Amino acid sequence: MGLVTCQISISLDGFVAGPNQSLENPIGEGGMRLHDWVFATASWRRQHEEEGGDDGADSEVAGEVGKGVGAYIMGRNMFGGGSGRWDHDWKGWWGDEPPYHAPVFVLTHHARPPLTMQGGTTFTFVTDGVATALKQAQAAAGDRVVGIAGGASTVRQFLATGSLDELYLHIVPILLGSGERLLDDVGDPVLEPVEVVASPAVTHIKYRIVKRAS
Repeated sequence: MGLVTCQISISLDGFVAGPNQSLENPIGEGGMRLHDWVFATASWRRQHEEEGGDDGADSEVAGEVGKGVGAYIMGRNMFGGGSGRWDHDWKGWWGDEPPYHAPVFVLTHHARPPLTMQGGTTFTFVTDGVATALKQAQAAAGDRVVGIAGGASTVRQFLATGSLDELYLHIVPILLGSGERLLDDVGDPVLEPVEVVASPAVTHIKYRIVKRAS
């Protein structure tokens, strides 16, 4: 089976979302600043049928996002729609054709039938935990990568259980001060840097997570 990986933008003070997240402001106050680097790239703009953008190192990194991924896992908050019982009219933040184009397994405490969207994305809602979601995602992905899409709580669970093989951090030189931290309560994983790409806007560091000898 393929690797289990995550790539995510993070502030210098360790936050992947700002404070006061809501349906109107899903990444929290100031959180969109974490993603300005990708919106400025030529590769992102080409994917969205827009012109312009920078064609440098950040564009190369952004162009690799999603390549080789056969299935995704995300948390309830990343899929959105509020907490508690489902509003079945809520189908995610992304419109009729989400950007995943693959099976997506959503961690939740509330059951919901699978949701099939345009472009090859099907959301399956998993109520019995990370291990079950990973098993289902690996079965769907086969030899391809399973991508942990977020949010922070979901990534922390995969780190804490030793289920993540690679963590690719896009470190943005801003301070959010508060919000959603990525690396709290994840135990003591051994992270070995295997690739570093830097620009004035962001530093990309890919870590291999070394499995401890049993």
